[in-house]
Amino acid sequence: MHLFHSPSSPYVWKVTVSAKLRNLGDRITLIATNPQASPPELLAQNPLSKVPCLVTADGLPLFDSRVICEYLDGFGTARPLFPPQGPERTMALLMQALGDGIMDAAVFRRMQSAYPQDEGRQLLGGRAQAAVARSLDMLEATPPSGLHDIGAVTVACALGYLDLRFAPEPWRQTHPRLAEWFAEVSTHPAIADTVPA
Repeated sequence: MHLFHSPSSPYVWKVTVSAKLRNLGDRITLIATNPQASPPELLAQNPLSKVPCLVTADGLPLFDSRVICEYLDGFGTARPLFPPQGPERTMALLMQALGDGIMDAAVFRRMQSAYPQDEGRQLLGGRAQAAVARSLDMLEATPPSGLHDIGAVTVACALGYLDLRFAPEPWRQTHPRLAEWFAEVSTHPAIADTVPA
């Protein structure tokens, strides 16, 4: 399998963490890609020009981290990251949606920061920042447990991306339970060995 990736993408990080947890790292070849440049190799596989994009051994292109992670979950004998149907799966998917939402808002803010900060951009940036703050409050009330499912993986990658891109906006002091959980899972090799640059 081949994975088009950008080393700083939190969505790519989510996929690489999931692959490592599933013991699939050695089955995936990374292809460094700048999706903003829309290289023809990426466009041939993903018309959206986004990473991650996984090309399976059969040549099927898969894009969007949610689709890729669920696909990878069907390989190997490691504990599944997507629980079977029921309350546990619902909570894992909900936590994944919350983590993806934090990533979406943070990536949006990061991309918008390169442009003149007129009133419209400031309003949009403030809205994205507020969405992250509310999401962190929800996670503080009910933090994940361990690194056992796709929800926990996604939240961990979202928090790591906040540290990478928005370090001057610390979140740990006001979210001690979430900070304690993140400190614990950050030592896991799947996280520690794949931190974005």
